[in-house]
Amino acid sequence: MIVLHHLRIGRSMIAVWQLEELGIDYELKVYHRDPKTFLAQEDLKEVHPLGKSPVIEDDDLMISESSAITTYLLEKYDTEHNFAPPRCDTKKWANFTQWLHYPEGSVFGPLLVKMILLRSTEPHAGLDAYSKREVALHLGHISNQLADNEFILGGDFSAADFGVSYVIALAKRLGQLEPFPKLEAYLERSFARPAYLRAVEKAVE
Repeated sequence: MIVLHHLRIGRSMIAVWQLEELGIDYELKVYHRDPKTFLAQEDLKEVHPLGKSPVIEDDDLMISESSAITTYLLEKYDTEHNFAPPRCDTKKWANFTQWLHYPEGSVFGPLLVKMILLRSTEPHAGLDAYSKREVALHLGHISNQLADNEFILGGDFSAADFGVSYVIALAKRLGQLEPFPKLEAYLERSFARPAYLRAVEKAVE
């Protein structure tokens, strides 16, 4: 059985959601952030030296990094290709892989800068200009990709929507979504999925 080491309030929620969508039996081990620093506490560092999550264990295999976890779960458990195209369809697989890695590889950085600036008491004009420009650029790009589709790759929900939904939710918490009504609607559709609601019920204490 898969064991998911889940740090509350963060991207680890994506892994819980994935496991629910795939219908996999799993054990959830929940960790809490330090109330002063908002970082992981020492108990998570006993699992992974960086003290980061998500981390999954599957028998004697331990995997970290959200996209790596997603790829592993798809390869092993999504045998019907419900959440990703088969690798033999090279063009569809390449496009899917691009959007699978895009949220953490490109979008999360500017959003993290924005989050840090909002918590800072010092002015940082250069970083503020950077985050404002890059966040708007990426949200516009996602909105254009979405167009009139239900989900990021078309009419069907895919594993690429996990990460995209996460960064859009983060952008919403940071007050960045008002100019992008399509992204608001997309987020509502994604988070209305029964598997996501089950994940919230299990992982949010």
